Amino acid sequence: MNTSPAFSAPAHFFRPSRSQAVVVGGGTMGADVAVVLARAGCRTTVVETTGARHAALRAQVALGLGQLGAEDQLRHLHIAGELEALDWAGVDLVIECIPERLDLKQALFARLEKCARADALLASNSSSFPISAIAQGLATPARMLGLHFFMPAHLTPLVEVVSGEHSAAEAADNLYSFMRQCGMVPVRVKKDLPGFLANRLQHALAREAFALIDAGIATPEDVDAAVRFGFGFRFLAAGPVLQRDHAGLEVHCAAGATMYPSLAANHAPAQCLSERVAQGKFGMKTGEGFFTWTPESTAAEKARYQNLLLAGLGLLAAELPPVQDAAQA
Repeated sequence: MNTSPAFSAPAHFFRPSRSQAVVVGGGTMGADVAVVLARAGCRTTVVETTGARHAALRAQVALGLGQLGAEDQLRHLHIAGELEALDWAGVDLVIECIPERLDLKQALFARLEKCARADALLASNSSSFPISAIAQGLATPARMLGLHFFMPAHLTPLVEVVSGEHSAAEAADNLYSFMRQCGMVPVRVKKDLPGFLANRLQHALAREAFALIDAGIATPEDVDAAVRFGFGFRFLAAGPVLQRDHAGLEVHCAAGATMYPSLAANHAPAQCLSERVAQGKFGMKTGEGFFTWTPESTAAEKARYQNLLLAGLGLLAAELPPVQDAAQA
């Protein structure tokens, strides 16, 4: 039962033209989240303690805005070297994008709780830790939420608004509304289970995919092709629930009755995955995973990947929330 005090956001919070946000952590994810906010005309300060990274951070945000045709919105970006350097009186939202270590996140939010206004929202982009665990020990857990973006954050429209055990429903609703004003497609996750919503769905697919590879039924290349050019291709037009209405529920129900008993149900990562990790084969970052990578092939693949995401955004443009730009407010 939620016994936390009611949370009331300031009346102006969800006006991007007037809102101010702080992103803590200027790595790849933090920079891309800054693109999302700045594009909507939100005054955005990224706190990055490594001064040598500031120029690259600004360049990455500029590149992301350029990909979205919003180069002029770079004027909303500000970079600071420490939390104490900020004027916290005007900050409405803080988004944490630091490394995935629970102790670091808990320590950061303890500091943020003291810095931020009592009515400012505090959000974590964590993909692995329960929001309730990150908020443990906070005096105001009602304003603590998960705000989980997917890489690359500025090109992937989905963002999860995750409620912890003590998160106020009003806070989640308001953050959901703000994300829509930023042109994102937010979904509410009402309980912070491991993996939240999208990653649970993704890992359910991955478990079966890697089990098929382990069993010698399909190669990694064929698994990828089956997803990308088969049912994954259709997912651009309809998710798994709507797609079943297209196909007929009785067809899916009958197929499920046949297949479900034989689907992978292992409680540990597949052998083909865990063995590569044990060998230090992490993918592009180490030069080998399921495939072999050189600096040239990695750069080419990342460019291909982002270009297809941009093309996908173009196809879905009519179904995405419009960005409420400060210049038009």
